Amino acid sequence: MSHGQVDIATRFAFASVIAREAGALMARRFRDRTSFTVGYKGHQDYLTEVDGEVETLIVSRIATAFPGDGVIGEEGGARAGAAGAPVWVIDPIDGTANFARGVPHFCTSIACVHDGRTEIGIIYDPILDELFAARRGHGATLNGEAISVSTTDDLRRARVEIGWNPKTGADRFVELLRGVNGGGAGMVRGGSGALGVAYVAAGRHDAYLEDFINPWDVLAGLALVSEAGGHVSDYLGRGGLEKGGEVLACTPALRRALVDATGVGA
Repeated sequence: MSHGQVDIATRFAFASVIAREAGALMARRFRDRTSFTVGYKGHQDYLTEVDGEVETLIVSRIATAFPGDGVIGEEGGARAGAAGAPVWVIDPIDGTANFARGVPHFCTSIACVHDGRTEIGIIYDPILDELFAARRGHGATLNGEAISVSTTDDLRRARVEIGWNPKTGADRFVELLRGVNGGGAGMVRGGSGALGVAYVAAGRHDAYLEDFINPWDVLAGLALVSEAGGHVSDYLGRGGLEKGGEVLACTPALRRALVDATGVGA
């Protein structure tokens, strides 16, 4: 390996292992409802001490394995890396509201960004023991088996997940619902953006869209959809890593219809 070259393959293998370790911690705490308390960071923004514990575990493993790498964590586990080094973007528990309320639909999300591109995307659902994994240029897998986006080409047959966030509010969310529903699509909302996007990669959903989402919630999923043959909006190119932004991830044949219906991902 030449000087300055980054070993993405080693980081990919590492991320898959650490996601499962983090998932085991999440699942253990989830099954013992008396082991944590529930608080709030904001309106409908749940927080448990388990979020911090999982993030601390992941960040500490990264610091040991790749001390020069940077980290951006949802719960504040950020640290600067060496110049030009990869940056890990982590959501320890995506779907904390589900986790807090005893709903078994949540995951850990780990992405690795280098030179303006997401090189690695790992999403692990510990309850279903499903590991979604993507490495740029090497395809996407679910528990080691190749996955691809659906072949749905008609919005009237599509299953679309629309994410909600307090930043843009209820009125905008209703606009998105009207736009998608007006095109005849069926709509769902699972409460985990990361899993929602991963489901697009696996062909379970035909699209996921949201008019504002944070990078730790979506970067790993976008890597999955891209490697699974799907369309993803230019999240990083529009400053998503620094400030968040809108996202559209879908089967390619639905892109135009969804953009026309919602304005998201144009």
